[in-house]
Amino acid sequence: MSVRFDQVSVSFGRRAALNRVSASLMAGSVTGIVGPNGAGKTTLLRAALGLQPLSHGHVDVLGKALADWPREALARAMAYLPQGGEARWPMPVEDVVLLGRLPYRGFGPPDLKDRLAAADALARCEAPHFARRRMDELSAGERARVLFARALATGAAVLFADEPAAYLDPSHQLRLMDLLREEARRGTAVAVTLHDLSLAARHCDRVLVLEQGALAADGPPAEAFADATLARVFKIAREPDSLQLGAFRRL
Repeated sequence: MSVRFDQVSVSFGRRAALNRVSASLMAGSVTGIVGPNGAGKTTLLRAALGLQPLSHGHVDVLGKALADWPREALARAMAYLPQGGEARWPMPVEDVVLLGRLPYRGFGPPDLKDRLAAADALARCEAPHFARRRMDELSAGERARVLFARALATGAAVLFADEPAAYLDPSHQLRLMDLLREEARRGTAVAVTLHDLSLAARHCDRVLVLEQGALAADGPPAEAFADATLARVFKIAREPDSLQLGAFRRL
């Protein structure tokens, strides 16, 4: 396993954002993290990245306790595509993608290895022709691909994407999910938070369902989206063949 959560709890004052969550993220697999607003999806990712202190439990990354990782090494091991990562900067796309190489070079100039990694990331996102364009000249879908390439340029063994499909049209949503699957096939452990259950059902190998900070379900989509879980957590029901069609209805 690449990341293991063991009885992880996080509190904000008196409010429990996560309540003793135990789960694992596996190499070569896309794990969807779903739940209503405020269920703890983003907090779980931030806890794994060491950006959010734990009130209980611990996290292991690549077989080593999170607390034992030097910050620079952790930044090379895990890449993060944050929620709402909008970027309209007047700078070339290539320079944006090269930011993913900062854990290797600090604030020194990029070397040949950095530039090759950035070029490879853009190619994998089908965006090499964007390299010389400015970020503020791109569409929302194009910017999303560039920011994804920035994360890929890190070359990390673990990739976290927090609501990457938000604000994208259906075509770009599907392409972004395809890119996540392609990255998993390269052996990366991919975790993605989603609000769209149909995307999770169609594109994720496993799904973690969070409910008020607790783990309500963990398994393949067909199991995680059991009728009882959908009804209790989301107040919806699955239509016949919904795992193929992504059809859900409100109760």
